[in-house]
Amino acid sequence: MDNHHFLQTALVFLLATVIAVPLTKRFRLGSVLGYLIAGVIIGPQLLGLVGDTAGVATISEFGVVLMLFVIGLELSPQRLWVMRRAVFGTGMLQVLSCSLVIGIASYYFFGLTVHAAAIIGGCLALSSTAFGLQILAERKEAGSAYGRQAFAILLFQDLAAIPLIAAVPLLASSDSPHGFDLQQGLRTVGAIVAVVVGGRYLLRPVFRFVARAKAVEVSTATALMVVMGTAWLMELVGVSSTLGAFLAGVLLADSEYRHELESHLEPFKGLLLGLFFISVGMSMDVSLLLHQPLQVAALVLAVLLVKGVLLWPLGRIVGSLSRADALRLAVLLACGGEFAFVVLKQASEQGLINLSQHSLLVLAITLSMALTPLLVMLTAKLFDMKAKKSTREYDQIDTETPRVIIAGFGRMGQIVGRVLRAQHIPFVALESSVEQMDTLRRFDAQRSNTSIFFGDPARPDMLRAAQADRAEVFVLATDDPEANLRIARLVRRQYPHLKLIARARNRQHSFKLMDLGVDEPVRETFHSSLKMTRKTLEALGLSSEMAADRVERFRQHDVKVLKAQYLVFDDETRMVQTTQESMNDLLHLFDADDEPSAERDREQSTPEPLSDQG
Repeated sequence: MDNHHFLQTALVFLLATVIAVPLTKRFRLGSVLGYLIAGVIIGPQLLGLVGDTAGVATISEFGVVLMLFVIGLELSPQRLWVMRRAVFGTGMLQVLSCSLVIGIASYYFFGLTVHAAAIIGGCLALSSTAFGLQILAERKEAGSAYGRQAFAILLFQDLAAIPLIAAVPLLASSDSPHGFDLQQGLRTVGAIVAVVVGGRYLLRPVFRFVARAKAVEVSTATALMVVMGTAWLMELVGVSSTLGAFLAGVLLADSEYRHELESHLEPFKGLLLGLFFISVGMSMDVSLLLHQPLQVAALVLAVLLVKGVLLWPLGRIVGSLSRADALRLAVLLACGGEFAFVVLKQASEQGLINLSQHSLLVLAITLSMALTPLLVMLTAKLFDMKAKKSTREYDQIDTETPRVIIAGFGRMGQIVGRVLRAQHIPFVALESSVEQMDTLRRFDAQRSNTSIFFGDPARPDMLRAAQADRAEVFVLATDDPEANLRIARLVRRQYPHLKLIARARNRQHSFKLMDLGVDEPVRETFHSSLKMTRKTLEALGLSSEMAADRVERFRQHDVKVLKAQYLVFDDETRMVQTTQESMNDLLHLFDADDEPSAERDREQSTPEPLSDQG
């Protein structure tokens, strides 16, 4: 390839990526789909801007090799042991059940050989790790019950992909007229043993030697050398290069160089994986949508339905998920995955499946991946509508007379409640979120001297039922600023005797609460920011006493400024002016602290260190 042609091809790839990927991410369809669409557009099927699909595929496959190495790095034994129930329980059952059902269907309904059906069943049982994790991250649901279960299943699928990739050449050789190649099997086992033993006793000393050079480029070159070396060794004996890369990653998972290796290889992995998906898009036979639309649609629907139907009971029974979360799990993981492209390409090259079968399956997997973000959004909207139409009645409040009422039992409300409970102070907590109540009741089944109820603290009848007229303190801890203001107005109007402790989002929210008679609103991050500032000053060399003194002076100064700004917060000009004046006052205050007389005063009267308030 001449220099001019190389630059032109590179420019086409970059331009297609820059246009397609941001568009798909904007519509929450994921970057993988953007790469696939870019590949289809610039490939020989449509614009024909890049014709050398084989050359591109050869280079891009190294992206999958790097991805397997990084996955191996993350599979430390400790992590797997902690997640063993979800990974080797739900994950294993999902892969085995889907592989079995799809494999049997491929054998009986499509007339494939046993080995071809086994490979197709295995690769279609895998879901897209890139799509799944990206969707969970974008929707901020990675920490939810179904998000953790999805991560565990995807982790086992990544593990299952390795033996599946390694099995393709072995099954292909056993399908040949000469039967199973014993010599090939022994070579494979020997190569795996060599990688494991060599990696165990050679890799860490090599990385220690390189680390002494303290050169980032040498460390990066060493990491690439290890990945390429193990991949080359595996290819030399006729096994997939990805198996070698994965083994190398696993061997280094517990080493002190793990995070350094990940940071060095991440840019290469991302770039080459993008190129891999573009090459898959370029090789897709889009014409099948025109010539065999019903067959393609039926295959896509069959994959989604079979996997979804099998995933739902697994989520409910094994994963102990609610019906809604089990459905979310099924929709998220019903699609095909990126490892299927690798396995199918290998199966086609080894003669297990023909070219038309390969093209049909690749197209069906791509379409299933494209439909997944849309199905996830539709499912979320469905549950949002049900939540809005929910007829769940508020709890009947039946408890002893509380001294404290807590409105909102989220992050801040729970801390207040735990301390009150430890002091045996009776309180009533009102929480209006159904999801939060379900979580609270799972983790707080044994409640003593306290009561947590599902109810809206902005409703007068709920406050009456909670015996607000007999309480002493009302803690306003909801995370919705507008709801806080509504509740504060109601409490001030109907129960003026209550001492109101209110959570404030920021200074403007504090001013509005002060308008309603809240003397000192508790700003969400103010005290934790002061603690962080004190630790920063100590890290810079200030003594603990000096750092605590500086932070305490700032706290007192800021409280005074807040009260001064409250008087003029509707006047933007005066607000700007008071902000500038307060900054100058603070500078003068700290400058005065550095004078010898101030030092003597501090020695005579040292303030107590700032407590951990969050």
